[in-house]
Amino acid sequence: MWERDLWERAQPAKGRQSRPAGSQSPLQQGLWYPPAMTYPTPAGPIDRELIINKSRFIAWLRPVQDRDQAQAVLEQARARYPDASHHCHAWLIGDPQSGQGAMNDDGEPSGTAGKPIFNVIQHKGVGDVMVVVSRYFGGVKLGAGGLVRAYAGAAEAVLSAMRVVEQIPEQTLTLQLGFADEQPLRHWCDQHGARLEDIQYSQHVTARVTAPEQYLDDLRAFCAANGLLVGAGPARERPA
Repeated sequence: MWERDLWERAQPAKGRQSRPAGSQSPLQQGLWYPPAMTYPTPAGPIDRELIINKSRFIAWLRPVQDRDQAQAVLEQARARYPDASHHCHAWLIGDPQSGQGAMNDDGEPSGTAGKPIFNVIQHKGVGDVMVVVSRYFGGVKLGAGGLVRAYAGAAEAVLSAMRVVEQIPEQTLTLQLGFADEQPLRHWCDQHGARLEDIQYSQHVTARVTAPEQYLDDLRAFCAANGLLVGAGPARERPA
């Protein structure tokens, strides 16, 4: 049913006809493939500052692709504002629906800083993002509810200002193939939005193929059917 619906939605609205029962769709015939799945990520860094009851809340937003990059952003914020009272943060890596995330209150009462920041990130539906909110205490206690609103407000300010780009999750495989296999492999890449990279010729051909993750099983099946040897490569993402 999914394939049938996709195929029918791809047809011009005027004169659209249902595919006869029992016949193969263009998707099944290998003539058409659904577009690669994407998710929004920040296009670049943004800073915003709020003053709430004399406390300064400085929000940093940075695009990140792994835990190490997120930690590096946190260290940059600490170095930039070394005398701030707190550097609270949250990050979400990968698809917002299934990615990995973390949060930290950095000395604020539990659940009043990192979680509100993380909740705003989730609400915005964006991935590959790190938000740090550095607070300079202004002498007026905000209470738990006030802190939650303040940190959520700082995160909202910076996330609402961001521009986004669409990312396509990808995987890279290293393949060993015969000379006659190169052209069919190129054809497969053209059909699936994949890239053939770093081709080396010797007694055989060695190449790296970077493909959308949703087609990785298809690529492995193609390699198995054609006798291509497969080695793993790193995961990566690219703008849609």
